[in-house]
Amino acid sequence: MCPPRLLRRRNRSRGHTRRDRARAVARADERGQATLELVALLPLVGLLAALLWQALLAGETVWLSGGAARAAARAAAIGADPVDAARAVLPVRLERGLRVERERDGAVALVLRVPAALGGGTLASVTTRARFEAQR
Repeated sequence: MCPPRLLRRRNRSRGHTRRDRARAVARADERGQATLELVALLPLVGLLAALLWQALLAGETVWLSGGAARAAARAAAIGADPVDAARAVLPVRLERGLRVERERDGAVALVLRVPAALGGGTLASVTTRARFEAQR
């Protein structure tokens, strides 16, 4: 058996020390770490994408409800059907649950459902009012 002093010299001559071996083991343990972190973040990325899509759907509904309410108010002002006028402006996917009501002051209130991004249900509703003077 070799004395420990000679063993240390042999390891040094090969360029391997205990510290080098420890570093090599640490590097081997870190392999795949970035992949694991990416896989762990994928559900969060999916959730953020779904929330962003829902916000876009809600914004589109609010935007389009204003145009539909103005179209319905113009139609009511000239004596035409405000529901048909509102439907002509809206995309088919937003026509479900459309309500148009004439108010006492001659205004038109339009209610649209905000579609849910996932599941096909309804998240909320948007009410928009518009008014034009009656054209005779």
